[in-house]
Amino acid sequence: MSVRVFGQVDGVDIQEIAIRCEAGAEAKILTWGAVVRDLLVPTAKGPQRVVVGFNTIEDYIGYSAHAGAIAGRYANRIANGTFTLDGKTYTLTRNQDGKHTSHGGGKGEAFGKRPWTLADHDESSVTLELHSRDGDAGFPGALDVSVTYRMVEPATLRIEITASSDAPTVINFASHSYFHLDLPPGFGNGPVPSSLDHELVIAGDFYTPLDADCIPTGEIRGVADTVFDFRQPRRVRHADGVKYDIGFVLREVPHPANVPVHGATLHGPATGMTMQVFTTEPHLQFYDAVKFKAPVPGLDGALYGANCGICLEPQHFPDSPNHRHFTNTELRPGETYEQVTEYRFG
Repeated sequence: MSVRVFGQVDGVDIQEIAIRCEAGAEAKILTWGAVVRDLLVPTAKGPQRVVVGFNTIEDYIGYSAHAGAIAGRYANRIANGTFTLDGKTYTLTRNQDGKHTSHGGGKGEAFGKRPWTLADHDESSVTLELHSRDGDAGFPGALDVSVTYRMVEPATLRIEITASSDAPTVINFASHSYFHLDLPPGFGNGPVPSSLDHELVIAGDFYTPLDADCIPTGEIRGVADTVFDFRQPRRVRHADGVKYDIGFVLREVPHPANVPVHGATLHGPATGMTMQVFTTEPHLQFYDAVKFKAPVPGLDGALYGANCGICLEPQHFPDSPNHRHFTNTELRPGETYEQVTEYRFG
């Protein structure tokens, strides 16, 4: 375990904390956005990097597209930047084309674009905390959030998120890493190959259709006989050039013990690396990074462009506050929100 200053934002030191498990898997976590900056998995050929990451805090501010961050206070979208709770209508920061709220607002509002506080750490785990004031980006209630990253033997990154509020509010959190399992140990200094040849399984029989602004229509449709059917392993690349930024209703409902269940499996055919996603959340957003573009080199000189990684983001339904039949994302005083998500590599 090590802690170093990664950079500064508005005079605040941004720290990087390295955590690892005995088998050799290692993650580097930033106090900026609670970002997973790097994640290395041991293999017979050496440590294999499995996430998109950047070299400076300026690059994260300018180009990261939430890479590795915790999205919140409300991950994904809220239509028209407004919702009604207990008879009162709230207007939020509309940071998506001036029309909608995406990932909680802009810099200084979105949880993935502001400093967190280092609360605790040891060799294999780190806990970060964030206080979000009442009215932050327009959301009601002062919110206290904690995220713990934990390396679990032999090669699992476990993410534990808790939150409490002093007034009724709505919340939704998601881990927004871009995964690429086909970068061989030592890869660097060049364009990252497309991740579209990865094989994917999603444990969901239904998906939530979107309109042209990536806002849920309110429908819940079956995946059978659609391009969104990933119930059996298949390549992400589609013959018709389909682009994916869509959410799935996960099949299994976690039991009250808050134990994560299987949500997805991603496989890199070139390296043989597999990642299983386990979560307590009811919904999984799948994004193929088709819009990703960074004009600066990333880790070890890697160049990130379209389809440089796969996002598999457990969360609640997007825009739930405006669709009463979606999962409940309300948090009230005296309640504690809890999420557990695990990315298991092998």
